[in-house]
Amino acid sequence: MAFNAAQYTATIDKLNSGLTNLTTKLNQVGPKAESTANKWYVPEVIGKALIWCANKLIELGKWILNKIGELLKGAAVPVTAFKDAYTWQHDVRGHATDVAGNVAADALRAPKQWKGDGATAYTAAVKLQPTAATQIATSADKIATALTLCAVAGLAFYVALGVILVKFIAAIIAAIAALGSVVFSAAGAAIIVEEAGVNTALIITAVTTLVAALGAQAQQMTAVEGEAKDNRAFPGGQWPVATA
Repeated sequence: MAFNAAQYTATIDKLNSGLTNLTTKLNQVGPKAESTANKWYVPEVIGKALIWCANKLIELGKWILNKIGELLKGAAVPVTAFKDAYTWQHDVRGHATDVAGNVAADALRAPKQWKGDGATAYTAAVKLQPTAATQIATSADKIATALTLCAVAGLAFYVALGVILVKFIAAIIAAIAALGSVVFSAAGAAIIVEEAGVNTALIITAVTTLVAALGAQAQQMTAVEGEAKDNRAFPGGQWPVATA
């Protein structure tokens, strides 16, 4: 999956509208159960099962509302990561490769006409410049790739949440219909709650998958930090001196 800004925006919009829809549906669960349970022909045991089922569904629904609402607080991160990836690739890596190419030994024009001790000292002084610039370009490319993968992981995560939310809303709609049915049973109540509860596990799985993906990219960033301290490219942790 590649990152698509339009798709991502649509996904977040659908999640927000889905949460509103879920809130509306959850508000119908309790009254529907109470209305059916209070009918004269509904046995007490079935009435209690109706109320129990309704309370469990509302509890699960509130958990999902709160959890997805909490997870949506980070919705801006994938977009920011994608934009930053472009900056690292275009502005940092692009300019670094330009520098590496311009100061490469075979690209230097002065030594071609300039001879002697001064020319030799000049050539020796700038020989580390391409190495340093190339290292920056390499690190920038790794950072851009890591940020892009984080953006893609974020998109996949919120798409997964959207699918889970749609499934749960469908389960609530079916439950509302069942709560108003005269053929409702205690066993049916347990099945409805169990099916709805599966979605909480799916959310936890989605979060776990996202954390694993981000963790892998965090390791990549640690490797880049190590490259920035490489004395072969940056003697003493600094840009190599370019004066003779």
